Amino acid sequence: MLAEHGPRALAADAADLVTAYATYPLARRRFAGETFVFQGRHIPYARHHYNRAWRNERSVELALAADFLSGLRHRRTLEVGNVLSHYGSADHDVLDKYESSPGVVNADVVDFDPPEPYEVIVSISTLEHVGWDERPREPAKVLAAYANLRRILAPGGAMLVTCPVGQNPHLDEYLRAGRLDFDVLTYLRRRNRANEWDEVGADDVAGSVYGRPFRNANAIAVGLVGPGAGVIPPPSPAD
Repeated sequence: MLAEHGPRALAADAADLVTAYATYPLARRRFAGETFVFQGRHIPYARHHYNRAWRNERSVELALAADFLSGLRHRRTLEVGNVLSHYGSADHDVLDKYESSPGVVNADVVDFDPPEPYEVIVSISTLEHVGWDERPREPAKVLAAYANLRRILAPGGAMLVTCPVGQNPHLDEYLRAGRLDFDVLTYLRRRNRANEWDEVGADDVAGSVYGRPFRNANAIAVGLVGPGAGVIPPPSPAD
């Protein structure tokens, strides 16, 4: 990391981290009660000090995950990428190829073959790393990963996937081309320095750059599978 970013960048990041932790209590009170609109519903932002989540895309990703899972309790659930346990308890199975933690299954998402399918799958900012941040790079591996998740999702099951836009250009293009066949694919774009987000269309996030103008993601893709699951509006009788 030192060779990649240089000592000045690392020192600046360390100073920013200290500032973020120091200002978090005040910021948390200031943001209390604020919501963003997703699929026509107002969802409270998630504000957490870990990983500076109160001022980056985690504030909406964690909120979406909490909202999604709240309506799907007591179902066989898999999280792909060990994220949610860092922000609270995670009473579900976790698959993460690289992170060694108690209860985490260290296996490749492409090859993962559980003894029975999952009724619920959630993945927060993880699929963009598959095949892209691995060596040798295999850009199309993310398609195989997604296909396997669809395979191990039980009939009628629900899935939520979020990914930053502008970090993995191949995944960005696969999403735009519809090669990941979500029932619902939409986007959230960061509006300002106050870390407020709006739901927008694919064209509105085209050309988004990870890390500019704001730290971390400036737009995220949100993919949903399964009618009636959490943030997904249930189908109308006509459907």
